[in-house]
Amino acid sequence: MATLLAAVSAFCVYTSMYAFRKPFTVADYGGMRFLGVDFKIWLVISQTMGYTLSKFFGIKYIAELKHKNRTLIILKFIGISWVALLAFAVVPAPYNIIFLLINGFPLGIIYGLVFSYLEGRRTTEFLGAALSSSFIFASGFTQSVGKFILVKWNVDQWWMPCVTGLVFFIPLLFFTWLLEKTPKPTGDDVLLRTERKPMMKNERIDFFKTFFPGLFMLLVVYVMLSIVRDFRSNFAANIWKESGHGNNIALFTETEIPSSVLVLVLMSLLIYIKSNIRALMINHLLIVAGFVFSLCGTVLFMYNLLSPFWWMTITGMGLYMGYVPFNCMLFERLIASFKYVSTAGFMIYVADSFGYLGSDVVLLVKNFGGGNISYSEFFVKMSIVIPVIGIALTILSSVYFRKKYQKYFTVPSNLSYA
Repeated sequence: MATLLAAVSAFCVYTSMYAFRKPFTVADYGGMRFLGVDFKIWLVISQTMGYTLSKFFGIKYIAELKHKNRTLIILKFIGISWVALLAFAVVPAPYNIIFLLINGFPLGIIYGLVFSYLEGRRTTEFLGAALSSSFIFASGFTQSVGKFILVKWNVDQWWMPCVTGLVFFIPLLFFTWLLEKTPKPTGDDVLLRTERKPMMKNERIDFFKTFFPGLFMLLVVYVMLSIVRDFRSNFAANIWKESGHGNNIALFTETEIPSSVLVLVLMSLLIYIKSNIRALMINHLLIVAGFVFSLCGTVLFMYNLLSPFWWMTITGMGLYMGYVPFNCMLFERLIASFKYVSTAGFMIYVADSFGYLGSDVVLLVKNFGGGNISYSEFFVKMSIVIPVIGIALTILSSVYFRKKYQKYFTVPSNLSYA
């Protein structure tokens, strides 16, 4: 029962956080331009830069996090982001661009704070799957809520993000309080998944030195996944508009529900795999399968064998099959496999920081040097090239960690993992 409550609490807290982050993307701001560029692009870049800076800050902050006053920290950070949305509504454009950067910074810390309640347990796969499925579902769901408030409540587009955040504030308070009730890992949890402790600077450097080649390949894979996933999320409204479905409020949620369910089921099943190294290898396999899924969906769409709805749905499922393991299960099992006393939150933030940095770079290239290519065309091109590279690097990473494990524990190569 405690595990289920923790899963529900984590899911709802992170879903509520997204209400302060994503709804602004469903407005088109009347086609307004600033310095010759679509104003919405400036807003997306501003918030994403804040989020990126937050992830780099979080490498140290989350790695050294003590488990005290986490509830108040979550509420404080989200409160700051809401005040920034209030300022965004009050201050006239284009001067309000800066407030989305301020809005994005505190929100980037929330994942690490929530995950700190869940890691290092026998049930972490299930808990992490619940948390990870929340950001798949929440992105589309909160965009749908924002669109509803914009269209049905006739709230001004500048005030809509702030109002949407208010709608989710009471659920945020309740589920953050409930999350704080999560019991600490038991002795059996520590035995099976290795103790989790804050990591100081020297410990973080040693961790990288120990696993560098494999970690480097995984980070490159994650950067590529982040680029495609973020572009799809931030410009879904534009892609739908280009495909003639711009006024369908429910699409933002309908395309994400299959991904949420698939990821929740697949990741939760990993709880039944006791061998940490075997689970680590299966995580690699899921990433490869996700790339293949996304690539196939895009090829079918290019040949008009899939509708825009099913293309967005299938590519989303594939992207999240690859993306979600990095946000919990992959680093969780890596630490447990090698019995390395540390924290998975540290590696999650290293991956996220470079992932969002890569997303920022591609966003700038697309909008300031990408010519007149449409959002749909750009997304198609990325969904073809990136999976091919990602599959190769993920396979190489799995080979590295398998050999590393055999050497680490002197396990003969002809024996299966125990």
